Amino acid sequence: MRHLPTRTTRTSHRGVIGALLAGLLCTAGATVPAVADSPAPAPAPQAGNGLALTPPMGFNNWNSTHCRAEFNEAMVKGIADIFVEKGLKDAGYQYVNLDDCWAKPQRDADGKLEADPQRFPNGIKSVADYVHSKGLKIGIYTSAGTKTCDSVGLPGALGHEYSDAQQFADWGIDYLKYDNCNNQGVDAKQRYTTMRDALAATGRPIVYSICEWGENKPWEWAGEIGNLWRTTGDINDSWGSMLSIMKQNLPLAAAAGPGHWNDPDMLEVGNGGMTDTEYRTHFSMWSVMAAPLLIGSDLRKAGPETFEILSNHEVIAVDQDPLGKQGAVLSSTGGRWVVTKEMQDGSRVVALFNETGSAQRISTTAEAAGLPKATAYTMRDLWEHTTYNTAGSVSATVPAHGTVLLRIAADRKWAAHPPAVELGLNGSPLVEAGRTAALTTTVTDLGRTPATKVSAALTGPSGWRVKAASPTGSPALPTGRALTTRWQVTAPAGTATGTYDLTLTARYRSPAGTRVRSTVPFRAHVVVAPPAGTGYLSDLPQLSAANGWGPVEKDTSNGESRAGDGNPLTIGGAVFAKGLGVHADSAVEFYTGGACSAVTAQVGVDDEKGAKGTVAFEVWADGTRAASTGVLTNAMPAQPLSADVSGAQVVRLVVTDGGDGVDSDHADWADLRITC
Repeated sequence: MRHLPTRTTRTSHRGVIGALLAGLLCTAGATVPAVADSPAPAPAPQAGNGLALTPPMGFNNWNSTHCRAEFNEAMVKGIADIFVEKGLKDAGYQYVNLDDCWAKPQRDADGKLEADPQRFPNGIKSVADYVHSKGLKIGIYTSAGTKTCDSVGLPGALGHEYSDAQQFADWGIDYLKYDNCNNQGVDAKQRYTTMRDALAATGRPIVYSICEWGENKPWEWAGEIGNLWRTTGDINDSWGSMLSIMKQNLPLAAAAGPGHWNDPDMLEVGNGGMTDTEYRTHFSMWSVMAAPLLIGSDLRKAGPETFEILSNHEVIAVDQDPLGKQGAVLSSTGGRWVVTKEMQDGSRVVALFNETGSAQRISTTAEAAGLPKATAYTMRDLWEHTTYNTAGSVSATVPAHGTVLLRIAADRKWAAHPPAVELGLNGSPLVEAGRTAALTTTVTDLGRTPATKVSAALTGPSGWRVKAASPTGSPALPTGRALTTRWQVTAPAGTATGTYDLTLTARYRSPAGTRVRSTVPFRAHVVVAPPAGTGYLSDLPQLSAANGWGPVEKDTSNGESRAGDGNPLTIGGAVFAKGLGVHADSAVEFYTGGACSAVTAQVGVDDEKGAKGTVAFEVWADGTRAASTGVLTNAMPAQPLSADVSGAQVVRLVVTDGGDGVDSDHADWADLRITC
C-alpha cells in the first residue's frame, strides 16, 4: 500500500541449488544492519484476541494493481477461486485482502463508509460472503488518519474508529490493515490502540495489522496492541528493495512470536521484477523470518513457476512452525549470510543466502546452528526436496542472489540417507571472449558415510569449449575428502558481453548403492577489458547491479521505480552530464581486468529529493575498500572522491544509507571516470 500521500514524492519509504542438502521431515561475521537503536525487547503477549498464532497467509492486491481499475470485485472473487483450484488454500493461504481504493471518496449521510460502485457494484458484504463460501477469510484496509494514502483522499478512520470497526464486523471482515497516512500528528500508539479497542468492542475476531512503516519502532510496543506490524516502508518489485527490507527486519527477531509478528511487507513473487532465483530467496527469507506471507501478484496471470514457489509446503512449514521463532543471523560476512531458525520439533532450519552477484561458498555447522553434538545429522533441502546425511558440516556453493534452505536434525536414522556433497568452484568466472580461462571445481563429501563412484561434469552454453585438464572421477570419497578437477573454459570469439550459465554436475552412490545426482549453476561473465586511457564508467558494461529503488540509471538520476525515468544528475545545483544515478542500498560492479589505476567522481545526494536523503559512498577493489566518504546530505555540494584500484579485476561502487534508513536516498556518482 502506498503509505504516503503520493508515491512520486517519496519513492522509497524507507541452488544444490546443488549440493549438500538435507534431511528431515518431508512435511511440514559481519555486523548486521539494524533498524532499532538497541536490540528489540521481547514484548508482552499480544492483548488477548488469540488470533494469528502463526503468521497470516493470504493475498493483497496492492503490489500488482495499486489503485488501477483492475482492482475490483471480479479480481477478488477470482483470487478466492484460484486459492481453492490451485491448492493454495490447502497450503495454508487463508486471507483475501482488499487494499486502498475500495471505498467511495465520501461517507454517506450517516457517516458510513460505502464501496466504490464501479469496483464493487454488489458491495463489500456480498464479496465477503463469496470469499467465506470458499472456506476463506477476507480483509480490508483503511488508514489511522483523516484520509487513506491514495491521492484522491478516501476517508480514513481517525475519529470514526468505533463506527468503522463495527461496519467492518457487520460486513464479515476477518482482517484489518490499518495504514498511517494523514494522521494529523496524533501519537501513533494512541491511534492504533483506539482501533484495537474498537475492533475488540465488535465481538468479531479480526486480525489487526498495524501499518505505520516502522517509523515509531512498533516492535517495541505494538505486541500489546496488534497481531502484526510493519517494520519498514513499502517493498517494491526489485532485488535492491527486497534486500534492504530484509536487512532492516532481520535484527528484530526478539519481538516476534505467536500472535505478534514483525511484518516486512507483502510478497512480490510473480510480479516480474526479479528472477525466479531471487523470488525463491524472497520466499525463503520471509519464511525464515516468520513473516506474514501475503501474495502480492495477480494469480490470474501467474505462471507455473510462481505457483511452484508459493505452494512449497516444506518452506511454508518453516514460516508456520507453531514455536513462532523468527530466524536469527549467525553471520553475514561479505554478503554470505547464515540465518538459523529454531523449530518446535527441535530441528533447525538454516538459510545459506548469497547477497552477491557471483556464486559463493557459504558454510556453518550443525552445532553452530543450535543442534546438540551428534555422530551425524539428517539434512533436507527444502527446495530440492531431497534428504542426506552430514557429519556436521553445513556448506554449499550458493548461486548469485540464491538461497539454499536446509532443515537439519540430530536424527538417529541419518544412515538411511546418502551422504551430502558440496559442489564448489575455485577461480574467477570472468571470461574474455576467444581466450581460455582456467577454473577448478571440487566435489566434497560432507556426509558421515563415503560417496562412491564419484564423477564431475562441467557444461556451458552451446558453442563454448569446456575441457577437463585433470581427472573427473574418483572411486570413493570418505568424509571431508574432495574430487578436484581443473577445467579449461573458452567462450567463442565474438561472444557478446553478459552473463552465461555454467553447470557443475556430480554423480555418486551411497554405500547402499543409491544413485545421487547433484547440480549447482554458476554465472560466467563474458567481459571486455576496458580501453586504455581515461573514460566514463557509465559507458562500460556492468558486471552486476543492485539498487534499493528501481534500476541503476546511466547518465541520469535514479528518478522513480521505472527504467529511464530519471532527471539530469544534479547535486547542490550543479548539473552533470555523465555518471550513475542510484538509490541506497546500491552496489554496481565493473570488470577492470587488472588494467586500471584510478576511479574518480563527484558524489552526493541528488537534488530531486529536496532536503531529504543521507548516504555514504564507497569504492571497492577486489573485495578491499579503496575509498569512502562520510555521511553526505542533500545540503552538501558534490564531494570529490578518488580511489586507487591498481591491479583490481573488479571495481565495486557501493552506496549505503548513512545509518538512518533508506528514505529518499537518491545518490549520484557524477562525472564518474576510470583511468586504465
